[in-house]
Amino acid sequence: MGEIRSFKSGNQDEPPPHGAMPRRLAAIIVGDIASYSRMMQADEEGTHVRVKRIERDLIYPSIVEHHGTLVKTTGDGFIAIFDSPVEAVRCSIVIQQNLIGRNASLPKHSRLEYRIGVNLGDVIVESDDVYGDGVNIATRIEGIAEPGQVYISGAIYEQIKHKVVCGYESLGDRKVKNITDPVRVYRVLPDADAIGKTRSRRENALIFLLAITVLMMATGVLWYLLAQPGKMGEQAAAPPTAPVVSPVPQPLPSEAAKQTPQPSPSLASSPSAPTPAPAPSPSATPVREPEMIAIRGGSFAMGSNDDPTERPVHQVTIKPFSIGKYPVTVQEWNECAAAKACGFTATGKDDAPVSNVSWIDAQQYVAWLAQATKKPYRLPSEAEWEYAARGGTQTKYWWGDKLQPGMAGCKDCGELAAEQPAKVGSFKPNPFGLYDMGGGIDQWVADCWHRTYQGAPSDGSARTSADCSSHVLRSGSWKNDSRYVRPSNRGGYDTGVRYPTHGFRIALSP
Repeated sequence: MGEIRSFKSGNQDEPPPHGAMPRRLAAIIVGDIASYSRMMQADEEGTHVRVKRIERDLIYPSIVEHHGTLVKTTGDGFIAIFDSPVEAVRCSIVIQQNLIGRNASLPKHSRLEYRIGVNLGDVIVESDDVYGDGVNIATRIEGIAEPGQVYISGAIYEQIKHKVVCGYESLGDRKVKNITDPVRVYRVLPDADAIGKTRSRRENALIFLLAITVLMMATGVLWYLLAQPGKMGEQAAAPPTAPVVSPVPQPLPSEAAKQTPQPSPSLASSPSAPTPAPAPSPSATPVREPEMIAIRGGSFAMGSNDDPTERPVHQVTIKPFSIGKYPVTVQEWNECAAAKACGFTATGKDDAPVSNVSWIDAQQYVAWLAQATKKPYRLPSEAEWEYAARGGTQTKYWWGDKLQPGMAGCKDCGELAAEQPAKVGSFKPNPFGLYDMGGGIDQWVADCWHRTYQGAPSDGSARTSADCSSHVLRSGSWKNDSRYVRPSNRGGYDTGVRYPTHGFRIALSP
């Protein structure tokens, strides 16, 4: 996850520094809890404890995960700054979606709901605070946001509109307190499908007027026809000069056999069926199955002492299974999208790993593939993934204890920095014949996220629960450094949130 960075309060007796204050362009998040005063009045101590727990378990880690800096907490809210507007909005979405899960079982009057405003602007940075119109605008946007919502300024929107998989609803220009010019405001819709549902009022009005126009034209035509019954009767009595419907030539039996798609032997009910089977429906069309590698299974020491999340090292026995030779590709994913079973159409080259995938998205793919092929496809468990990634080794990397250039796709693995992962199979396979089991793309597995292996099963099965709000990621990505390439490296991320470096590979039970 990384280390939490925050501004620390300095000695209040020290004189201010000489010269101009440092300034920087930043994406600013301002968050505030709705109805905080009412909740404090009803249960001061309980509310305070709940707020601090959310700050510790959700707000702080999310800011760090998205490379932001916590500036300060304000009792009922927080302020954070980011170098990247994209990361600022993603962080805001993560926070709000996590809070939905946390609030689901609570009565509405007891829910802690944040309003979040995000703006891009020039700020003055001090040791324990930030100042400037950029912060003021973010604060005003937060003030008009609805509980549980993320509102962003036009400046943020222009930076992220083609980079974050979500929808945006324009709320128009808003006049906000103590800001001279109106501020263009957008509401963020985390559901990518909502992009097509966010027409402006003007578009809806045009559609309505067009419908009325068509209806009036149709009414006029009908009135004209009804007003001339004589002519219509004459036309009806007159014999047609040409057949209304031309007969369709029937093919010869041999031609019909060629034109009728025949079922495969595996689908035919009987090889001597007297009539040909109907053409297969689109859902019965053979799908592209990812290439799989059979793993014989065995025992190994899972984890390491390199990081607290990888402890304790424990012995695990893996049953035989198969796992994808490569991560799922854009082409493979888009077959699922074309079948309307996956939530979006991926962009990029066909042989690149699919990215910007949530854990829920990955589950949609394996469910579709299992249904289409009648095979028990699934996500691998965390233990299965690590066993496969090690390839029978117990060294720091599958190739040894020292980093070697050109063995994996990561930020310091010897390759030039890239804006996207390399195509699958660009690096050497591990001893099991598996590609990209480290670097390239982060890979979802079936397990719920736990901070350690304490209580982990020893039979290689996944640790799951019905109320799991985050799941495990393995492998690291092209944007991470070599520490993430280690087979033992693990991390967690929010179950329903898409992120550009996240993909997956599949497993298959025997």
